[in-house]
This record gives sequence, C-alpha cells and structure tokens, in this order.
Amino acid sequence: MDSFHPSMAGVVHEAPGSTVRLRPVTEDDLAMLRRFAVEPGLVGLDWAGFQDAAAPARRFAEDGYLGEQVGGLIVQVEPPDVPVGFLSYLQRESGGRAPYWEIGIVLLPEWRGRGLGWRAQALLCDYLFSHTPAQRIQAGTHPENAAEQRSLEKAGFQLEGILRSCEFRAGAWRDGWLYSRLRDDPSPL
Repeated sequence: MDSFHPSMAGVVHEAPGSTVRLRPVTEDDLAMLRRFAVEPGLVGLDWAGFQDAAAPARRFAEDGYLGEQVGGLIVQVEPPDVPVGFLSYLQRESGGRAPYWEIGIVLLPEWRGRGLGWRAQALLCDYLFSHTPAQRIQAGTHPENAAEQRSLEKAGFQLEGILRSCEFRAGAWRDGWLYSRLRDDPSPL
C-alpha cells in the first residue's frame, strides 16, 4: 500500500518496488545540476541555451537551495538510492496580495517514463501546502509535452488554459499550458 510520511532525511512516498524521496541539495548533487546547465537537450524542451556552470555551486553556498521564496529539492529514488532529478519552487504574488508557488521538475532522461515525476510533484505540493499558507500551486508545460501533462494531472493538477506566445524557445515564440492545484484539491498520494 502507498504511504506518505515526512522523515528527517526528506519527504517520502513509498510504493511497491520504489520509494521517491525529496531531500535538500548536497555538494554531491552539484555535478548533476551543472549538467542541466550545459548539456543541450538534457532538460528536454526547457533547454534555453548554455547557462553558467558555476551558478549551482554559488547558489548552494548561498542557501543550500532552501530559500524562503525560491528553492529546490533533489528527487531521489530508492532503491538504488540515487538522485534522478531536481524540483524547483518559486513564490510569486497575484495582485500583490495572494502568494502562490510555481514549480518545475527535470528528471534525467534515463529515469523518465517510470511514474517518478508525478509522485515527486505531488510530494512537493503536499510539502508546500503543509508548510506555507499558499492557496495555489501552478506549473506550466509545453503543448507538445504530453508526458508532463499526464504527470501533472496524476499529481492532482488541472489544466487552466493556454498562455499564448509566453516563451521564446528554439528561435520562435511558443504557447504554454498552465496547470494548477489548489489547497482544497485532493492529494493523489
């Protein structure tokens, strides 16, 4: 039977055959974060060109990726006890009075398609709703990213609409799809 419980080493979702753990970034994770910055295609459609490979180390030194309004957690799979991706969260405000979270995920290509992404995103939502007063969490994806659309829906998100020409990617302005999960929406975990 699936279970959800916090632990000292992270936030965990156990299911038959595997455990997904969200945990703080460690120095050992910086190599993976550097890869996301400099390897074309590693982050899929979200690759926006080469980024500063030293930025992850600077950010880690600043606050360990655990800032009050912007941060990130490592997605780890057990077994085999390895980091497989990164989840980010960013606090924004609507109308200057209503804080909400925007989240994003990237998994290493060899770990995609295994049902880990939806579990990690659902865990992050449960974590943020438990530890912050936010009413809303949102995530965007590309119209052609059917796998992430399914992942968000499994994580309890609902499609809100299309954001026209919201992103410049691969030499053109592209549409995006906006999803949200509200505090009162049921958790799938």
